[in-house]
Amino acid sequence: MDRSPSLEQLRALIAVAETGSFSAAARQLDRAQSVVSYTIANLEALLGVALFERGKRKPELTAAGRAILADARRLDLLMGQLNAKAAGLQRGLEGEVSVAVDVMFPSQRLVEALQAFALAFPTVALNLTMEALGGVLKLVLDGDCAIGISGPNQNWPHVIEAQSIGIVELVLVAAPCHPLAQAQQPVRISDAREHTQLVLTDRSRLTVGQTFGVYSNRAWKLGDLGAKHRLLLAGLGWGSMPHHLVEVDLAAGRLARIVLADRGSVNYNFSLIHRTDAATGPACQWLCHFLTNGTPPGAPLPDAR
Repeated sequence: MDRSPSLEQLRALIAVAETGSFSAAARQLDRAQSVVSYTIANLEALLGVALFERGKRKPELTAAGRAILADARRLDLLMGQLNAKAAGLQRGLEGEVSVAVDVMFPSQRLVEALQAFALAFPTVALNLTMEALGGVLKLVLDGDCAIGISGPNQNWPHVIEAQSIGIVELVLVAAPCHPLAQAQQPVRISDAREHTQLVLTDRSRLTVGQTFGVYSNRAWKLGDLGAKHRLLLAGLGWGSMPHHLVEVDLAAGRLARIVLADRGSVNYNFSLIHRTDAATGPACQWLCHFLTNGTPPGAPLPDAR
């Protein structure tokens, strides 16, 4: 009798392909490495094809493996969505909703959503975590937060559903006394490299190896956007900030705008993200709608003119 691959086998394939090693996949799946290797071997025997190249330092998918991986991801998503839908139908109003938000997200827009949520759901506790860069994605991936407002990501994991909900403009600034602010604009890249750049760092490891516009040979890595703002005002470095956070400082002359020779401003995109295999209750769905549209469900949408 023919047997079909199990969901456990397909998830092992996905984990090895996405993490790049059997040991990392074992940690992700909370299994022994030998169990993951055995599961993959059984899957290959069941399908009658080799999924990974043998003799490589790191596991590399064969052509058959890449084809099977695409189907495995699709089946995993469908099963996750089925389980999430069933769980959502079984549960009523949540006791709490956990949200992770990128520190770059406009505070006024966030405050409006949180105030509206508190009025609509006074009995539901809302847990809020602010993170930078890959920190939001990690909290949602790990299941610590039901939804997240994340900054840009070039390749969302297959279990993540993402919907664009806006952008902010990032501008380069420094105190008026800073040499780059006093230099002729646009500033040469070679000159910018000679001065300390203040850089927002990622407490997760999801963006390891990505520089995000780091030019300087001397970079101070900061985990707090407020601290970065204060150091910029003190003239201790230069760096990018969301325009809405420094607009008043620029108008008052406390900060000056810097233009680099290879770039002007940069748009920082936001996406509302959640796991497709995690159930969301009515309060969480309400909040997602408000964050996306700026109004509660059923209310008229803002005039787009």
